Amino acid sequence: MANGLDASFAEPMPSDQVPRSAAPAATTDAATIDAATIDAATIDVGAALCRLDAGRLARMIATGETTATAVVQAALDRVAAVNPAVNAVVRVLADDALREAAEADRAVAEGRPLGPLHGVPVTTKINIDQRGLPTDNGVAAYRDLIAGADNPVIANLRDAGCIIIGRTNAPVYSMRWFTDNSLHGATLNPWSAAHTVGGSSGGAAASVATGMVPIAHGNDIAGSVRYPAYCCGLVGLKPSYGRVPSFNATAKGGGSIAAQLMAVQGPITRSVADAELAFTAMAVPHVDDPRARLVPSQMPPAPKRAALVAMNAWPDCHPAVAEAVASAGRALAAAGYEVEAVVPPALEDLADMWAEIAVPDILALLDPAIAASGDANIKTAVDLWRSCWWAYTPADGFAALARRHGLRRLWQRFLEDWPVVVMPTSLEPAFPRLADVQSKEMTARVLRAQAPMMVISVLGLPGLSVPTGLVSMPDAEGAGQRLPTGVQIVAGPDREDLCFAAGRLVEAAHAPFTPIDPVF
Repeated sequence: MANGLDASFAEPMPSDQVPRSAAPAATTDAATIDAATIDAATIDVGAALCRLDAGRLARMIATGETTATAVVQAALDRVAAVNPAVNAVVRVLADDALREAAEADRAVAEGRPLGPLHGVPVTTKINIDQRGLPTDNGVAAYRDLIAGADNPVIANLRDAGCIIIGRTNAPVYSMRWFTDNSLHGATLNPWSAAHTVGGSSGGAAASVATGMVPIAHGNDIAGSVRYPAYCCGLVGLKPSYGRVPSFNATAKGGGSIAAQLMAVQGPITRSVADAELAFTAMAVPHVDDPRARLVPSQMPPAPKRAALVAMNAWPDCHPAVAEAVASAGRALAAAGYEVEAVVPPALEDLADMWAEIAVPDILALLDPAIAASGDANIKTAVDLWRSCWWAYTPADGFAALARRHGLRRLWQRFLEDWPVVVMPTSLEPAFPRLADVQSKEMTARVLRAQAPMMVISVLGLPGLSVPTGLVSMPDAEGAGQRLPTGVQIVAGPDREDLCFAAGRLVEAAHAPFTPIDPVF
């Protein structure tokens, strides 16, 4: 039985600033690790490898400084060490990964052509088809829904040389900004077990934040790549509409219109450079996705101008989030960007439009499946969403789609003047775990906080979540917990290059603080 939707399209939903340099002492800047360090007898070689970025690992494997087998074994050892604490990887593929690593090493020895991510370990999300494995999407009823072929995004990662070491957790039907389900259990945020790891690509984010892998696959329709990256102190890319192909052969039916227009596949990484590398590997068109298209590798230059959007647009934005936007703005200004606080057009209309399109389409399509196969939390969460949103009808959805075209035109004109927009990822730091199943009032607060991500989903624009620092937030007992903060960097259609360029500057101005050991 399939879930009634192509999971590659059906993935909706889901203080005082602490400097990043105040991160846990166990954290090591990967840039400071060189081959000599890794070879030193006093260093745990596997632990050192797990701190390196994907690009560095691929170069070391290609040049013989290390082997794919050593890198993959280090990743598997790291999974064994930290995954029991966070439950990010719900299916470990050790035998397959080591077999593929041995073949990758033979390719190096024989001088065969190598992909840009040759031998690099990655994880993939449980809502995407992977040959020979279940596409269970966190639903117990689909635990035996075995994929006969790889989703194109998985095939693209393999073609680039990636080695998949495991499958990562998601909420039921990948429908929440919180990651738990009755099939695989809850995934915990390595920064604080009391706060959400994000969703729906929460397992993906936790696998990267704790150093299991440098790249994780995720997907995003309302923030499901960007929000887990934000909650875990990582880089997460929601690409432009149509940049990365996807198709689940296990899915039955045509899928929702809203998901076809807004759902995308993207990477979660620890660095902007790795996000760009992973995105390039993923963004190869495939015949099974009519949306996917080639884009010129060289894009025209754009003025170095960045609009800052925080409390000027959202007065209810948390002060720590507003400071993250301001800090990113200072980094860009120092690098020569003209930076100004500007409010883009129609933000509130666009935030409302996500629900206007999705409620009569995605939720209506999934209602029978949730009733039949959903767990208690997804049923409660969806009921609370409906209590907060209007009872939108198909007529409302069509009207919103008609308005969307004109609003996209307004934004394209705005982006002519301001090619880069720096805005919140979420209006608040990571919420307490299970906040979306507590009450109508808390659910309304969660939905409101995610408005910046939903705006960008409706517009189909690229959004890059970049970490900037840590903030102290209380847990249920009132104890302070350090949680990551960051920003969302937005650009025009197909201008991921502008997001990466600005993201590298923001990243360079803030000391790294992942990978980390779980703090609990």
